[in-house]
Amino acid sequence: MPAYEAADLHRAASAGVRAPSLHNSQPWLFRLSGGAVEILADPARSLPVADHGGWATRIACGAATYNARLALAAAGRPAAVRLHPSPGVIAHLSPKGSRPATYAEQELFDAIPRRYSNRGPFWPDPVPTDVRVRLIEAARDEGAWLDLLVGTTALSGFAEIAQSADRVLRRDTAYQEALAAWRDAVPVSAGAPLAEPQDLLPQRLFNDRRRSPARDYEPEPLIGILGSPGDLPVDQTLAGQALQKVLLTATASGLDTSMISQPIEVPAARDQLRRSLGRNGHPQIVVRFGYGTPGHPTPRRDLGPVLV
Repeated sequence: MPAYEAADLHRAASAGVRAPSLHNSQPWLFRLSGGAVEILADPARSLPVADHGGWATRIACGAATYNARLALAAAGRPAAVRLHPSPGVIAHLSPKGSRPATYAEQELFDAIPRRYSNRGPFWPDPVPTDVRVRLIEAARDEGAWLDLLVGTTALSGFAEIAQSADRVLRRDTAYQEALAAWRDAVPVSAGAPLAEPQDLLPQRLFNDRRRSPARDYEPEPLIGILGSPGDLPVDQTLAGQALQKVLLTATASGLDTSMISQPIEVPAARDQLRRSLGRNGHPQIVVRFGYGTPGHPTPRRDLGPVLV
């Protein structure tokens, strides 16, 4: 099987760096090793206070892995994937033949540059049933699950958990100092406007901009809890791949998305969220879906520093 070369690495990394990450930390590295493309965690971009266990890094690197897979498939060189094959390596992508990209692969690859978190208010328009089904199937395709909350009771219960977790993090001085150190990673143009008392869900404080008049956050947002069967490092990386497929599926369907991580970052809140879902498995990230006014993407690192 022809080995991957420098051009393949560049192609994979160019797509990989467009993945989401906690506080836009972008904690990934890419290298060519024995004819394979490998994704590694970048220790210099870790968040030791907010992500002391490495969960967010593995989610982010999993999402970057999915983008890299799409880029290689779109070039006619799809990859076989091994997760955590050796210490320090998050994912190992080796060539598994040559074939044209499928329509689904090409559609999702084309969505990569259009996907970014929209932290502003969404319009109240409901997400159609067929789109909801595609989102659920996207997570399932990657070995994860996506529970879309239905009804005001489920939504109110989640909001209570999320707000409680946010209060815990706001009272944590070390966490807030660490968050402030990364604040420039999310520019004012990409941050959410200041929270208001009537808001259902918590917001990160990335700026002091107030929202436009009459632009309240949606009273009944579509919230999805994405989770995995297990909670080992490999399960979290798997969940990152599933997250990215869900986000790109949403983008290709005309939806905007943003992520809510506070209920996952606080162990007690995460356990409460898991029990509220009444299912086996472990929540890994929360996604808000809807239709919004076009926002602004966050900046990305140049390729030079992420290629090793």
